Amino acid sequence: MRRFVARMDMVFVATADRHGEADCSFRAGPAGFVTVLGPRSLVYPEYRGNGVMASLGNVVENGHVGLLFVDFFEATIGLHVNGRAAVCRADQVRDLEGAPPALLAAPGSAPGPGRGRAPELFVLVQVDEAYIHCGKHVPLLRRAGKDRDWGTDDPVRKGGDYFRAKREDRPWAPLVEPRTGAGA
Repeated sequence: MRRFVARMDMVFVATADRHGEADCSFRAGPAGFVTVLGPRSLVYPEYRGNGVMASLGNVVENGHVGLLFVDFFEATIGLHVNGRAAVCRADQVRDLEGAPPALLAAPGSAPGPGRGRAPELFVLVQVDEAYIHCGKHVPLLRRAGKDRDWGTDDPVRKGGDYFRAKREDRPWAPLVEPRTGAGA
């Protein structure tokens, strides 16, 4: 399982807030961006994304986390990892036993031309259980070339308003009445 995680370049992260409202997000990075620290712990960098902060917010409110690694390109098999997560700063990760220096400046994350920002936050996971995800319906995919801007903050390179939703009405959002009167 450790070798499997070390060669993965993507993971699906499931979290829930204090009320149990679920969220599932995708994370990617160079192979091994999720680092196994020991028999029951791993860590991954957290980059600034769409600004919603759902995953990190959920981890702070409710530390339960589910990670799903899927190998779409070789073995067509997956690995579930469930545990308790905590948000850590880079200096805290640097002090963890087994944290390789490369983790803090992973390929593609170190500052430089065409590279993104180094991660400032990490998610440390204490593993409760890990088990196989059956490959019966996992498709075998082929990689296509794509330039990646790891860690970029450029809105266009991050996908921009791909779904053209920025100016759409949001009927699901609660209406906020403007404050009037004293103290408004």
